Amino acid sequence: MTARKIAVRMDDITPDMNWGNFRFFRELFREAGIAPLLGIVPDNRDPKLHCEPAREDFYEVMRALADEGYVFAVHGLHHLYTTKRGGLFPLNRNSEFAGLPYGRQREMLRRGREELAENGIETDIFMAPSHSYDANTLRALRESGYTGVTDGFGKRPYRYRGLTFYPISFKLSRSLKGKGGATTLVIHANTVTEEEKQRYARLFREHRQDMISYKEYLEMAPVTRHAPGRIAEYLLAQCKFLSVRLLRAVRH
Repeated sequence: MTARKIAVRMDDITPDMNWGNFRFFRELFREAGIAPLLGIVPDNRDPKLHCEPAREDFYEVMRALADEGYVFAVHGLHHLYTTKRGGLFPLNRNSEFAGLPYGRQREMLRRGREELAENGIETDIFMAPSHSYDANTLRALRESGYTGVTDGFGKRPYRYRGLTFYPISFKLSRSLKGKGGATTLVIHANTVTEEEKQRYARLFREHRQDMISYKEYLEMAPVTRHAPGRIAEYLLAQCKFLSVRLLRAVRH
């Protein structure tokens, strides 16, 4: 059986992101011969994501990347957390969507997708801030024309409630040793340190043969996921949240 394939997604893509770090990763992608998924925040109001003065040519740059094979996702609307809900995939305990009424979520999703489309970026993929969404989010996604969600755990894309989920890595070291299927490496470029950059550079160099463009991931035939699989996924996410929280407490 062949090694597990690794696609890449980058979160928190905004006109005022850390462009130096973004360029670093763009070069890594170029050297590896892959194109990632970029999660664009349509109307960024999260002060934590304000890293540099906003570039006026942001969407021009994004459209050029689309021509290179990059794929895009709607990464929330404002990237502001409105609730303390973990939702159906509780990796965190804050959300821009989970816990809000269906109508409000649908309007937010509509506005986010339209904002990108008005600037020449067409997508039907959703990337939830903090990985948090609920049943109303999934319903609103379906009824707003979205077809894909970049989240969940698993070895390959799966279908659930009328949407296709493209799983992320539960633990990267385990994924790199895994056999068969594919998963997603999640990168938050804004906060990456110089030491972390070198680790990423080694990872891309040593596993170049296992890296794939996100478009290849989208072309994989999904399996159907039933309730037991979703329950197991929920428990895994809960477990990861608790273990990360415990580790932080020990370190402090």
